[in-house]
Amino acid sequence: MSTEALQKAICEIGTQGRLAALLGKQQGHVGKWLHRDKKVPADMCLAIERVTGGKVTRYELRPDVFGDPPSKGTRRKA
Repeated sequence: MSTEALQKAICEIGTQGRLAALLGKQQGHVGKWLHRDKKVPADMCLAIERVTGGKVTRYELRPDVFGDPPSKGTRRKA
């Protein structure tokens, strides 16, 4: 992951602290993902996708885990 996707999520929500609160985490966690780890834990990606209303996807955050986004026009099985 590049940090651009996490930066995009922060911008969508407003601040690192607000994003952290929506995820049930402390601001320091988001800062750590951004500056030290350089990636979001895989188990947080779906939550970030949800709180951003899908504007930042799991595929953007961790393509190494979730792969490429499904093609438009293909349907997922429920």
